[in-house]
Amino acid sequence: MRACLCVCATLGPTAYIIDAVGLTILPNKTVESGTPVTIRCQVKVSHTNIPNLTHTFQLKRDDVVIHSSTTAEDSVVYELHPARAADSGSYDCRVTVKDKSRTNSSQKLDVIGLQTPILYLNKTTFYEGDDFIATCGAPEEKGSLMFRFFQRFGNKKPEKMKQVAPTGNSSETTLVLRHAGNYSLYCDYVINLIRFPAGGCVINYFDMCLAGVQISPSMNVLPSSNVTEGDLMEVVCKVNTSQEKVEVFLTKDSKVLKKARVSLNHRFIAKDSGKLVCKAERGNVQKETYKEITLFSKPRLTLEPADLFVGDHFKLTCSVSVYFPERIRNGTMKFSIYKDNNRLIPSQTFISISHPDRNGNYTCRAETTSLTHNVEKESQTLVVKAKIPVSKPVLSVVGGTLVLGKSFQLLCHSDTGTLPITYTLFYSGNSKEFVVVSNPGEQAIFNSPAILESSELNKFICHAKNSQHRNSDKHLNQCQMIPVSVPKLTIVPSMGEVSEGQDATLTCSVKKGTPPIIFTWYHTEMKGALDLQTSKTLERSYFIQNVRGEHKGGYYCVSTNPANETKQSDTVMIRGVFYLQLIAVITAVNVFWYVYIYSLCFLSMSSGFVFAGVPEQADGVSSSPHITHTSCIQLQAHITNRHTHTHTHT
Repeated sequence: MRACLCVCATLGPTAYIIDAVGLTILPNKTVESGTPVTIRCQVKVSHTNIPNLTHTFQLKRDDVVIHSSTTAEDSVVYELHPARAADSGSYDCRVTVKDKSRTNSSQKLDVIGLQTPILYLNKTTFYEGDDFIATCGAPEEKGSLMFRFFQRFGNKKPEKMKQVAPTGNSSETTLVLRHAGNYSLYCDYVINLIRFPAGGCVINYFDMCLAGVQISPSMNVLPSSNVTEGDLMEVVCKVNTSQEKVEVFLTKDSKVLKKARVSLNHRFIAKDSGKLVCKAERGNVQKETYKEITLFSKPRLTLEPADLFVGDHFKLTCSVSVYFPERIRNGTMKFSIYKDNNRLIPSQTFISISHPDRNGNYTCRAETTSLTHNVEKESQTLVVKAKIPVSKPVLSVVGGTLVLGKSFQLLCHSDTGTLPITYTLFYSGNSKEFVVVSNPGEQAIFNSPAILESSELNKFICHAKNSQHRNSDKHLNQCQMIPVSVPKLTIVPSMGEVSEGQDATLTCSVKKGTPPIIFTWYHTEMKGALDLQTSKTLERSYFIQNVRGEHKGGYYCVSTNPANETKQSDTVMIRGVFYLQLIAVITAVNVFWYVYIYSLCFLSMSSGFVFAGVPEQADGVSSSPHITHTSCIQLQAHITNRHTHTHTHT
């Protein structure tokens, strides 16, 4: 008894074993260059409740350590963002726990593809015999790259000029061209990866024979191999071997129950079900056998239907698998269903109608009496949360306005419904595309080409569902925006013939366009707009009161609406008769002629000439000043008559 206590006291607190080390490479073991790759190393350790147990991880690529860390976590992650050709190789992970180590089986990563090298020259003009600096680089690659520089003279075969020792992902060297002519220069590079030697190398073989480690353990359970929870049992775990440094462990649920060299026996009462493992270890080699301890399985609570919505009938069922029915007293198996740790019903099933009040954490318990003891087990927690059916979706135009003739975006949205919701846009009965909204704040937005007719709006349908059986759809019923047509400018009175002093009306109209429409009037010889009006109708007018001469000329109007398409009318003319201006011009002409003729008359009288057809007297003296004056007055009357005639004609 003291020996047993001694063993438990001495070995129990420090007993541990590394069960397994695993290495995973994601997304794949063969990837294209530039792909992000995640390498995860994970360890599983069984021990006797050792506090603050740490693990030292050492990740290697081709036997070169690339990462090392010590942590209490059972895994480490090494990321290649992104992976390049130099990251190719064989990866393995070694985990050390106290004085024990274990390594996984190597995993090979192949990164396919290389970056095209870039060649730089420090000159643009070259002469024979002059040297120049050439730089070859592959900035996206990793590792030590060996660069080679080549030349091709004329149509000859390429020749290697120089090979530079590996220095990184770029190399610089000095080159010289000896002969005048046309050259082509290029470079390439080689990545030194550890690979099997190529043909032609001398290989020295060493023959060896690898002996197997015979440490397969045997496990005996007394008094019977059919053990269940609550049974008093004795387990013998041993290895029949002559090899040294063999340890055996008895573990259950990642806990070491006992440890010894070569063999052990352990007596205990199995209080719960599980897997009892007998494991032998020698160095990095482990072998094991196990025995299940269970009278009946752990209860399993199931929900029907699995896709539950508010208002649905649902059923919870608690079930177990009995392995040794002969050891259960008849009629002693009992079930209970619990919600949020409160007993809901002493039954194997529970039927109800789903409602937010019924949401919660459900478990079930099964208990029975065996031939020797009572056994009670509880299921894992089942979270019941009824989904909210998706509501009728609303199909709308992003931005609120649809402009005929322009591409647009559609938003399909349901106000209620448990995520994820799948939205599908249909056009003329055919599915265009779908969007899955999985997170709050996300939107189902669809790109659509332009439509030309309002009737096409009825061809869009939005379909929403958050289960295989619940869906809803809605036709697009959206405010549509029709761009304005080309406006037409008309003038009243018609034909643009406006008399001075009259009023003129310039009406700008469009045949179509969604209001509000903005009309703007312009004069071709004036800066800025004459007027701007916003209308809910298809036309507006600009009024000119008391038309004057400065109003003549060209006019046009411009129309637009929220569709943001601006259209301009043709130019129309105002060509009115402006009396005041005409009279002013004629008056100015009369004054000119009056002054001109008066001057002539004055000169005639001064020089003795007879004007306006009045003959000279025989003695060379004019008849009298009165005769000349009369002729001038007659001429003036003639001009006045012309003026009057023109006015009357007008």
